Amino acid sequence: MLAGLTSAQNYDMDLKFALRTLSKNPGFTVLAILVMAVGIGATAAVFSVVNAVLLKPLPYADPDRIVTLSSSSRKTGMRGQVSAPDFHDWHDEATAFAAMAYYAYSDSESAVSVGSEGQYAHVATVSAEFFRVFSTKPVVGRQFSSDEEKTGSAVLISHAFSQRYFGSDVRALGQTIRMFGRTLNITGVLPPGFRFPGDTDIWFPVNTIFTDSPSRTAHNYLVVGRLKPNVSLKEAQAEMGAIGARLEREYPQAEKSHIVVVTRLSDEMVSNIRLTLFLVLAAVGVLLLIACTNMANLLLAQATVRTREIAIRSAVGASRGRIVRQLITESLTLSLIAGGVGLLLAVGGCRALVALAPSNVPRLAEASIDGRVLAFTLGISVLASLLFGLVPALQTSRVDFNNALKQSSSQAAGSFKTGGMRAALVAAEIALSFVLLIAAGLLIKSFIALHSVAIGLRPEHVLVMQTSVPASGLDGARRATRFYKDLLQEITRLPGVSTAGAARILPGRVISFGDYWIDHSGEITASTPQAVFSVVAPGTFATLGIPLNSGRDFNDNDNYDAPPTAIINQALAQKSFHGKDPIGRLIFCGFDSPLPMKIVGVVGNVRQYGPARESSPEVYMDYEQHPRTATALSILVRTPSKPAILSDVLRRMVHERSPDVPVQFTSMETSYFSSAVAPRFRAMLLGVLAGIALFLSVAGVYGVMAYVVRQKVKEIGIRMALGASSSDVLGLIFKHVLLVVGIGVALGLVGAATTTRLLASFLFEVKPSDSLTYALVALGLVLVALVAAIVPAWRAIHIDPLLALRQE
Repeated sequence: MLAGLTSAQNYDMDLKFALRTLSKNPGFTVLAILVMAVGIGATAAVFSVVNAVLLKPLPYADPDRIVTLSSSSRKTGMRGQVSAPDFHDWHDEATAFAAMAYYAYSDSESAVSVGSEGQYAHVATVSAEFFRVFSTKPVVGRQFSSDEEKTGSAVLISHAFSQRYFGSDVRALGQTIRMFGRTLNITGVLPPGFRFPGDTDIWFPVNTIFTDSPSRTAHNYLVVGRLKPNVSLKEAQAEMGAIGARLEREYPQAEKSHIVVVTRLSDEMVSNIRLTLFLVLAAVGVLLLIACTNMANLLLAQATVRTREIAIRSAVGASRGRIVRQLITESLTLSLIAGGVGLLLAVGGCRALVALAPSNVPRLAEASIDGRVLAFTLGISVLASLLFGLVPALQTSRVDFNNALKQSSSQAAGSFKTGGMRAALVAAEIALSFVLLIAAGLLIKSFIALHSVAIGLRPEHVLVMQTSVPASGLDGARRATRFYKDLLQEITRLPGVSTAGAARILPGRVISFGDYWIDHSGEITASTPQAVFSVVAPGTFATLGIPLNSGRDFNDNDNYDAPPTAIINQALAQKSFHGKDPIGRLIFCGFDSPLPMKIVGVVGNVRQYGPARESSPEVYMDYEQHPRTATALSILVRTPSKPAILSDVLRRMVHERSPDVPVQFTSMETSYFSSAVAPRFRAMLLGVLAGIALFLSVAGVYGVMAYVVRQKVKEIGIRMALGASSSDVLGLIFKHVLLVVGIGVALGLVGAATTTRLLASFLFEVKPSDSLTYALVALGLVLVALVAAIVPAWRAIHIDPLLALRQE
């Protein structure tokens, strides 16, 4: 008991002594805390996002038992959507699932009317067992009845939607919503926080407002299921593989190119962002190591002025272990304080990450500084204290107190063999910074290439007005196309409008693609070509700057009662016509009609999947001839002035014609390059981290050279007294800098060559071994290090030889 009490008292004394020591040197203390706070804060901020997106379990009962089922291409391995007939076979034959459901959801919002005014909302259509999969029930009201599942006369809404438009869940019950040309009753409100899929506001039954296609090649749905308690993922995959094989034998034309894949929902949701988050987490880990290395250098510098203190403590009986414990206590105290400051920085950093990250990152809004992040911050603070405190503590505790007591402070500082250790630490900083700078350089160069590639259109000065006309059935859809026709004619007459058009889906996104045939309709085989399907209005190509290579654009004569027409892109013309003239030929496609379409024009290629992917064959169809798919169009307006100036005028024009048509505005540039948000996020974030790392490394170079100059004052004085010139002294200083930086760059080259291969999937038209990036980073590091050594070098050449020789 006495021993325990003595030990506790010793630790209490160590802590008090550490606080007194740190308070006596406020400049050193503040600098040390800031250096570590940057590293700890950045790491904690990134971990808060990783925790929310990757580590937290999904907010459903037994989330690990919820899976997705998808149709995967045998050729590419890409997982896609599922046809309604396939789902029904899966559902009826599988025994591994307690519930299975199919649903459809679009990132684009749909037009809904609450009262007399049109709004936008995220809408999903779901099958009967959808809410059983998630073990979710309405907190107010009820789920769909069997009759409502057949007629589609009811909807469920989210808690957020009920609060926004009705003020409370209870008030929402019995109210109606109008969408897709129907008036639907609200029968229930789902629990707060439940928005799956995506940010859904409204759920309605499948195969009601929109009927299922009987074709097994119409892959229009996503599928989720809940595994039975005694069934593993592997067993479910085996069963679905057997069902898929049976369907392939029975329907070889539709099924032979696909297999069934079962994946945990949690893994599927983060599949597109997981590598990016791990990359950023690794980068901040490197930054933390650089901060620790810099901190170790600061402590070694501090140790040189505490030589006599350590020697006296050793002389009066303090053991080496006791001294090491005291020094570790000081570093731990520094680290914990830095962790607290870093936590404050992490709050702002977390908000910045949420703002900068791609909007499609699941559960990103949940990122916060919670208990797990606090524990993580405490853990890395303690770990950091050991990383930066142990080496200086061991080095300092090796002091020879007899020699130290005979020397002055400066001589004692010189007696420590810390110069080599500090130079080694700076070389390590340079190496780590080199790796970060190379990664950032490659990503930035890739991002620039992504924005410089020819995309096939001119998005600048194009205003996008997203609209959706409530419509039901063919008659309602045709009324919607007349609305758009009249609206476009009026827009083209506005002052300041060069051209105007409309598109069902904006370039940069694809939601419709499938098989096509030339001159005759045929059977689907492995060699049947595929194309992107786009629905547009006359004037769209001119508005977007897509060149018309031959033939004509759509016009007012291409209406619903006229023979169907189509325009193809150059890629399809080359693939299917091999240099022959396609004008006048017929094309069939599996879009919405089996009727042949006469090809009337050929336009230039557009990178419809975004700037990172090559152009694909594409079939354009006139919106009036395909009215069922043209009730929600994006109006495109080209203007020589700033596009946003027209927003109020266009909004007023729409609402004067129909107040229940909601509108949203963006620019074509913003819309098209939204697919480049993730590359921009990676490039910008790694660029910032690399910049911080470079700053810390430069500080390390400066500190080492200042230390070297202080140690070599007498040597420099003697050299100058014997006739050495200023250039000779500068050569001595810069030679030391180049040696340290050269070792660091060499180590960094090895590290970068090993690690940058992991970036290959993130790069566009840039190789991980890009020699120009490596050369520029290496040259830049050398130049920056030399600049950092200028102040110590200036002090060295201005040393007075007489004063230097008089020193003890």
